Amino acid sequence: MNGNYMLLILIVVGLAGRSNIITTAACVLLAVKLLSLDRYLPALERRGLELGLLFLTIGVLVPFASGKITFRDIGSVLLTVPGVMALTGGAMAAYMNGRGLEMLRLDPQIVIGLVIGSIFGIVFLRGIPVGPLMAAGLTALLLKLFQFLFGRFL
Repeated sequence: MNGNYMLLILIVVGLAGRSNIITTAACVLLAVKLLSLDRYLPALERRGLELGLLFLTIGVLVPFASGKITFRDIGSVLLTVPGVMALTGGAMAAYMNGRGLEMLRLDPQIVIGLVIGSIFGIVFLRGIPVGPLMAAGLTALLLKLFQFLFGRFL
C-alpha cells in the first residue's frame, strides 16, 4: 500500500508542477497496481526505458520520414556554425545519456534523487522533464568531477 501512497503523492506533485509526464506515468502505474496487474511491473521496469527511447527516437525521426528534412537541409546545416554546434551538442547528449543509462543499471536507487530533483526543477525552476537518462548522465558527470576534484568516489 506504501507504493500507492507514493504514486498518489507523485500525481499531486505532478499536477502542482504542471508536469503531464509525471502525472500520467504515476496514474498509469497506480492503475496497474489497482487492477492487480503487478506481475507486469518487473517487465515495465526492465523494458520501460527502452520503449521510452524507442518512441522518443521515432518522434525525432518523423521529419525525415515525412520529407520535411531533405538531403539539402542536412548539407546546409552541416556547413553553418549553429549546425556544427548542434551536431556537437547532439553527440555530447547521446554520450551523456549512455553514461546515464549505465548509471541507472548499476545504481537503480539513484532514480529517487533523479525524480525528486526533476520535480524540484519542474516546480521551482520552471524546467521541462526530459527524462531520467539525461539527469543520470549529468549526475554521472558531476560524480566524475567530484572524484577528480576530491580524489574519491562517494
